Amino acid sequence: MKLEALRSVPLFRNLDDNAAFELCNLLTVREEPGGTHLFYRGDPGDAMYLIETGRVRISVKDADGHDATLAELRDGEFFGEMAILDEQPRSADATITANTRLAVLSRDNFRAFLHKNPDIALGILAAMIHRLRRTDELLRHRVSRNVNEEAAAHLTFADRAADMIAEFGGSWKFIITSLAFFVIWIVMNTFLLTRKPFDAFPFILLNLALNMITALQAPIIMMSQNRQGQKDRLRADLDYRVNLKNELLLSEVLQRLSAIEATFHAKAPEYIESAKTD
Repeated sequence: MKLEALRSVPLFRNLDDNAAFELCNLLTVREEPGGTHLFYRGDPGDAMYLIETGRVRISVKDADGHDATLAELRDGEFFGEMAILDEQPRSADATITANTRLAVLSRDNFRAFLHKNPDIALGILAAMIHRLRRTDELLRHRVSRNVNEEAAAHLTFADRAADMIAEFGGSWKFIITSLAFFVIWIVMNTFLLTRKPFDAFPFILLNLALNMITALQAPIIMMSQNRQGQKDRLRADLDYRVNLKNELLLSEVLQRLSAIEATFHAKAPEYIESAKTD
């Protein structure tokens, strides 16, 4: 990889010339066509990748088997660093979406370079936290959408009818329509049908109809409210799972940061002595 291309990566932009040349010698270049699957979730994580030119999509499959895109990476960005830090399998899929030129840094070379340049670890952690926040927002949007889709998938005809009646019964349309109906009923039975009104004062038939509507409307509205309560409980449960996952991931990031800080302080005298010698 050329030095100019390496300098285009924000993570390595502030490296001195010696460290930059050393890193260039540790990198191997790969060219992949668009549509290539670079790795899948669960594959061994033995290297991290720098994108010199091209596009890479990072995605996972959700519980429904659909692909959820976590990030669209382009020139100057890197990925695959988590697996070589914790020696765990890949946590997502990486797909080449356009002809791409990659620089590959193996785990052993990465760790050796990291020991000599511990400041790089802070940049990696900052990038990981940024991606975690972006994933958090993605998950929140997907949680809301999944709750609505799941609720809609289990709706029956009675549920839809209850929602429509509850929506209409709690609107100004219902109030205005009811007032207009009452006025027409009273006017017809008081002034227009003076000889044979079908519901003379005190409007017993109207009172009976109103009582029946009230008796039926109340349980229908309660049915709609109960279903909305179930939906809110499901959303709260999914929010709790997302927050718990993020809390665990943040704890892991803080632990890695503490370990890197401890390593840096332990090797600080060596760095100082090396700098004096140079």
